[in-house]
Amino acid sequence: MSRRRGASTVLAVAVAAPLAAGVAYAARSEPSAPETPAASVAIGTAEVTRGTLTERVEVGGVLGYAGSYIVDHQGAPGVLTAAPDSGDTIGRGAVLYRVADAPVRLLLGTVPAYRDFRYGMSDGPDVRQLERNLVAMGFDPYHGITVDRHFSAATAAAIRRWEASWGRPAYQRTGRLTQGEIVFLPAPLRVTQLQIRVGGTVGLGTTVLTGTSTSRVVTAQLDTAQRSTVHTGDQVEVTMPDADPIRGRVTAVGEVATAPSDDAGNGPQQPANPDMATVPLIIAVRLPRGSGLDQAPVTVAITTGTRRDVLLIPIAALLARPGGGYQVRLAGGGAVPVEPGRFDESTGQVEIVRGLTAGQTVEVPAP
Repeated sequence: MSRRRGASTVLAVAVAAPLAAGVAYAARSEPSAPETPAASVAIGTAEVTRGTLTERVEVGGVLGYAGSYIVDHQGAPGVLTAAPDSGDTIGRGAVLYRVADAPVRLLLGTVPAYRDFRYGMSDGPDVRQLERNLVAMGFDPYHGITVDRHFSAATAAAIRRWEASWGRPAYQRTGRLTQGEIVFLPAPLRVTQLQIRVGGTVGLGTTVLTGTSTSRVVTAQLDTAQRSTVHTGDQVEVTMPDADPIRGRVTAVGEVATAPSDDAGNGPQQPANPDMATVPLIIAVRLPRGSGLDQAPVTVAITTGTRRDVLLIPIAALLARPGGGYQVRLAGGGAVPVEPGRFDESTGQVEIVRGLTAGQTVEVPAP
């Protein structure tokens, strides 16, 4: 059974091009009956050169945002009095929402808030996380905090400075934070949906809003057969609708493969087709200033290797040989069988392993 893929290497895509070009181009060189003259095809030439051929994998993807976050209320119940709109971004230290006019603020970290913060509390990773935020926000101007697992007097002093920045009077500054006053998330938040209307009642554990990070990523599905050719850190080129290509970098290659089922919508559920298995691929990108795209389909070209000092000709010079294989027609000469190597569809070049030498000239369809 042949493998049908959503993603394909450039090699697989490019093979079709010389076949199609060869059929039309070869028609010029085949003799025809006198009563039905062959149509004239304009011919150009190209020199056989030595150079570098870049190997690429091309996959389709979707431009979006990294991460998916849920914000649950961990404070006292009450009425939701203020909340952000969809699309708003909330940074470190900013207010996420208000319950009974009491603000809940965002801090950055991977450990969720699970207890109150105060002098005398036991050591823990959440304390280190809090101290890192206080320092980053500038509330430790005298460098008294040692960022560690211990809540010190310098930590309490930094909290009081943070409270002062809210406009809280000195007599109300406690140097403490309750669990419900802060939410830790791994990154600044881009709000996608408010889960409860302003004016609604919020209880302990109620989901108030959902969101993503503000980092732009492309998510794609990579054929498992291509997984070994793509690595974290690989540079890619992302082509978006009606825009110039932009650069990106692979940040994650999935380790769990999934496959769609063969269920066509009728009858019982069919087992998944292993020939269609893919792994998720995450690519970090930075959009040009002024780009208004929120989500969009994109094409990703991943550079997986280069082949240096190889013979190169245009893909369009390849002709299908009777019985299989390829040939080219030398300028002013006859047809010569050739063995192609790798294809680079993005530049329209193909490596020639055998059959030609540098400096020769081959015929190609004229543009």
